[in-house]
Amino acid sequence: MSVFLRGGIAGGFHLRSRDSSAVITKRRISAVGAVTGRSVNPAAAIEQRATWLPGLEPPPYLDGKLAGDYGFDPLGLGEDPKSLKWYVQAELVHARFAMLGVAGILFTDLLRTTGISNLPVWYEAGATKFDFASTKTLIVVQFLLMGFAETKRYMDFVSPGSQAAEGTFFGLEAALEGLEPGYPGGPLLNPLGLAKDIKNANDWKLKEIKNGRLAMMAILGFFVQASVTHTGPIDNLVEHLSNPWHKTIIQTLFTSAS
Repeated sequence: MSVFLRGGIAGGFHLRSRDSSAVITKRRISAVGAVTGRSVNPAAAIEQRATWLPGLEPPPYLDGKLAGDYGFDPLGLGEDPKSLKWYVQAELVHARFAMLGVAGILFTDLLRTTGISNLPVWYEAGATKFDFASTKTLIVVQFLLMGFAETKRYMDFVSPGSQAAEGTFFGLEAALEGLEPGYPGGPLLNPLGLAKDIKNANDWKLKEIKNGRLAMMAILGFFVQASVTHTGPIDNLVEHLSNPWHKTIIQTLFTSAS
């Protein structure tokens, strides 16, 4: 589960609220001050660190500097600094793919269920035949395009900034100016100019990774949902809303198991 390495599984799974954690931390700070006889700044200590489980001491290599780091690494996958650096990038890429996937599934499913477009349900879309190209052609083109993009991304990870050199991307380097590994910029990939100062863009990074983790959990839910109910997420939502007390995940799982 390396994609979940950097902290909590998702923003929605952060198990401590700001108010309750503040009360707990204040009590601990008071206890520390009473035992040591030293004054402790409560405000600084409260904001110092939040963990995915109240009272849990995070591992030393997860020091809170990474975006979305809540000390979650039960398997110790990030003990090696080189591995941790790679897992950070792997989670970021998986999160972005998941966000695109969730948006695509929900949008096309909404078009399908409302009758606006005659689209297949998302888990059958891969078997659809298109008139403009054969399946083999589409697979080859996808491998070439994604292979090229992923190769460039990996090369920039190994040697940060190397892919911004002149002549490395058909003269479009200025339009794709990277901010740091994993965060490309320029007018093509950052048209709104958000987080231009990437070193001080911690809030944007945190929002992205929280939404990405939530999307990864949503994608997992879509997979399970499709396997059990054999319908899309919008159909499942409509069925639940039609009878909220009896059309729930519990009843659905029991029905499918019997």
